[in-house]
Amino acid sequence: MRAAVIAAPAKVELATVDDPAPGPREVVVQVTACGLCGTDLHILQGEHAPSLPIVPGHEFAGEVVAVGSRVTEVTVGARVAVDPNLYCSECHYCRLGRNNLCERYAAIGVTHPGAAAEFVAAPVANCVLLPDGVRTEDAALIEPLSCAVRGYDVLRSRLASRVLVYGTGTMGLMMLQLAKATGAASVDVVDINAERLATARQLGCSAGATSADELDRPPYGWDLVVDATGNAQAIQDALGRVGKGGTYLQFPAASPAARATVEPYKIYNQEITITGSMAVLHSFERAADLFATGVIDPDVFISDRLPLAAFPDAIARFQAGLGRKIQIQPGLATA
Repeated sequence: MRAAVIAAPAKVELATVDDPAPGPREVVVQVTACGLCGTDLHILQGEHAPSLPIVPGHEFAGEVVAVGSRVTEVTVGARVAVDPNLYCSECHYCRLGRNNLCERYAAIGVTHPGAAAEFVAAPVANCVLLPDGVRTEDAALIEPLSCAVRGYDVLRSRLASRVLVYGTGTMGLMMLQLAKATGAASVDVVDINAERLATARQLGCSAGATSADELDRPPYGWDLVVDATGNAQAIQDALGRVGKGGTYLQFPAASPAARATVEPYKIYNQEITITGSMAVLHSFERAADLFATGVIDPDVFISDRLPLAAFPDAIARFQAGLGRKIQIQPGLATA
């Protein structure tokens, strides 16, 4: 089959690789759509994947074309979205129910061959059947939505919170939508990308600006401040915007080399919470249910639907900050 391969840091190529075969409790999915993500950029930079080469792609949906000998839950022809996270279910953290902190954490598209390909293997336990009203080509958005749902689990936000989101890429826009859906009193956003800010305004943010200094600070500050950029400068600024008793959430993966400073006295004196959200934890099925209700509009979120042959150009476009959610759809004909 054809696949995109990150062969070495900063080197991505198209190649012919072996077709996957399902294990006893696995299925093979013919990929309909695979979204690009910031994690893919980290892998391209040699930061996250434990070894290269790797076929990337962990946000995906498609049709089951083969099932393992002990699979009974789905049949050939089923349309599914797939949770890419692979847990050992045996280590200390898995036994505590904190599988996303698994000591042997692995993931399709990170440590195992991913969905930037015509076909991909996945555990049947990770597959969620899609209802008739959900288009398969849109359902790759369920994975990033499940990460955002996990973020809101961590935030434990209250009704009428004042929210400030840094970054209006896919994840920032999803956090905006979930903030509105969970009863935020206001949701302000910050981004230096004018096109993405325009999308945030289209989705109904309270205010958008290129700097938080340009926003009208709520009388008691922002209750929830979310970084959805992974950028060290944005993180540093965001940490200083949390109101008394508020919470700061580090949402996407930042570079391991990124650094920010905090004021311990202020954290103590103002009872500020600083927390993070790692991937998915018991949130994929809920994200699929939310997605089916139309909590996000795929046609607003997905800016580019490109054939597999365009993967090198697509990741370069994404790296340059162009577009919103860029998808690879292997079934699309090359122009």
